Amino acid sequence: MMALSADTPGERVHQLIDLTERLTELIAAEAQAFESHRPQDAAALVEETSRLANIYRHESARVRSNPDLISHASLEDRTRLMRATEAFDAVLARQGRALEAAKTVTEGLVQAIANEVASQRSRGVGYGPGAKAHVMSLATSITLNQKA
Repeated sequence: MMALSADTPGERVHQLIDLTERLTELIAAEAQAFESHRPQDAAALVEETSRLANIYRHESARVRSNPDLISHASLEDRTRLMRATEAFDAVLARQGRALEAAKTVTEGLVQAIANEVASQRSRGVGYGPGAKAHVMSLATSITLNQKA
């Protein structure tokens, strides 16, 4: 993991703003992909998002444990950082809603497939007056994870 390399509080704040704004863009794009039912588009962003999120977590922890890292930056810069952070939090909430919706749709599809498989197994096969219902004996396993 890479840390920010700032020599002054002002530089650190500017780097944090850039980092936060880039993460906001990436997560907004991921949320849009899930909202558009195109999770494969979000997958292309995962590596960069993960790398930047790790840096963000690390730097946020550093600033929380040592507020002097940014406290001497200008009020204007610190205000910009606060606004960037607020936008980031809003996009995280949006992504959370998009992911929850995608999860609900996926769970519904899996349940529908499982129900169809179950109904196919017990469907009668044969024709005419002497036809018998035949239960397929092919063993199939489907696992439904309620926490997925």
